[in-house]
Amino acid sequence: MKTQHFYIDLTQRPPRSFRLRLGNYVVLARMLDKDRATLAGKNGDYIYNSPTGQHLVKFLGFDPDALLKELATGQGDGEMLEWVQAHSKTPRSAWEIEAWSAFMEKRRPDSDAETLAFFAEHLGRLFQNPGRRQNLVRIRRTR
Repeated sequence: MKTQHFYIDLTQRPPRSFRLRLGNYVVLARMLDKDRATLAGKNGDYIYNSPTGQHLVKFLGFDPDALLKELATGQGDGEMLEWVQAHSKTPRSAWEIEAWSAFMEKRRPDSDAETLAFFAEHLGRLFQNPGRRQNLVRIRRTR
């Protein structure tokens, strides 16, 4: 039986929210969307192994390239959550995961010059895309 690979075409719509929790981890569901789209060549402006995803990688201590290889087998979110937990060099308790996720939801871009320059450049690229610019303006008006 052939495995059905699922991905979101990130040239057409965004990945899941950073705040959507999978296994109580923020970032993970979005990271999986971006990684799957990367495998399919449909990641658009989204970055594989992004700085935000790196926070989760550092927190748990798993190899993002190994995660990508496992995703290529067609595993679903539940299986990938199990894989992340099994391959983390730093297993975390439920309270640590909750505290880390709550902190991540409230954090902002780091204030060092390199991070701020990257963030400004990234926003500039997004704003040059007419479809994205329209979405950013619409989001700002609804807040």
